[in-house]
Amino acid sequence: MSKNGQAAAFYDLEGTLVSTNLVHTLAFYSRRQQGLFTTIKKSVGTLAKLPLFGVTDLYSRNVFNEFFFQSYKGESEDRLRYFSEELFEEVLKPAIFDGTRELIAQSKKIGQKQIVITGALDFTIDRICDYLEIDEYVSNRLEFVNGYATGRILPPVMASATKAKWMREYAERENINLSESYAYSDSISDLPMLSIVGHPVAVNPDFRLKQTAIQHDWAVLDLK
Repeated sequence: MSKNGQAAAFYDLEGTLVSTNLVHTLAFYSRRQQGLFTTIKKSVGTLAKLPLFGVTDLYSRNVFNEFFFQSYKGESEDRLRYFSEELFEEVLKPAIFDGTRELIAQSKKIGQKQIVITGALDFTIDRICDYLEIDEYVSNRLEFVNGYATGRILPPVMASATKAKWMREYAERENINLSESYAYSDSISDLPMLSIVGHPVAVNPDFRLKQTAIQHDWAVLDLK
């Protein structure tokens, strides 16, 4: 990779550019199930799992992903994609932080390529990335067999160190200068991706990330 390559801005999505998270998306799809009994059963099951989702997320983002996405097992790919526009309009678009558009606009103004790298599912974020004028995104992808989700995530699972690995490979392939690039995240789980760029930024950070940012003299930004 040439040191003179283009700079980029790498963004986590949930909690960084929008106030929603993966659980909000799952809850939305749970409410869209066919049949009253199925809706109640799915919604109650999802709510019952919320505390466990929180514990696994604190323990390991990779473990969280493997456990969390099992909740999609048996879902129709057609239905998931069909409701993605409604998900954007009802859940994601209203959750965009006030400062998000300005941040992206400023970044684009100085010529940085805009890239979202997220643990969310591809069909759930395509519309919002288009709306925010993101140049490219990488996300998690559900495995579907005969049109139905198995509950497995196709590798690579976008979380923690895997994000940093993808960024390095992308930078090499696209001639991106990481030392001149920015990375934005709200979570300590994204410490690997923040650490490999020249300009890491903690956005709406959780407690551990905020402390890390202060210790390393990283920028801290509030988009709310």
